Amino acid sequence: MIALIQRVLSASVSVSDETVGAIGPGLLALVAVQPDDGETQTRRMLERLLGYRVFADDHGKMNRSLTDTGGGLLLVSQFTLAADTRSGMRPSFTSAATPEHGRRWFDRLLELARVSHPGVETGRFGAHMVIQLVNDGPVTFWLDTG
Repeated sequence: MIALIQRVLSASVSVSDETVGAIGPGLLALVAVQPDDGETQTRRMLERLLGYRVFADDHGKMNRSLTDTGGGLLLVSQFTLAADTRSGMRPSFTSAATPEHGRRWFDRLLELARVSHPGVETGRFGAHMVIQLVNDGPVTFWLDTG
């Protein structure tokens, strides 16, 4: 499982001009499921999303996690993160999960996140989504459970 996380002041996701998820300060996580992902990778990704220290402490150091700050978490499925872009001029998606497998484990990540943390929002799996965000920093990290 892969996640591209961005520390944000705010973020929202819309489908057909309807806002389906929005947060204030926190993390926007674009998430891709890979073919071999399952419960272990899903739980590890949640641990990393909630525990990764990207927020400043009183000394300006990135020592605080989403759990520490209580910020929002906006989870958005994005299979294109799993693309193989090493050759050619067109991405290959053979390293991304099938839509069924992707939905199963993205939904499981969302379920676990909602049980573990307040303020979890999401987009709509498989839909064309428009994401708006105010990146704070900018602070952006690639997380991988592989």
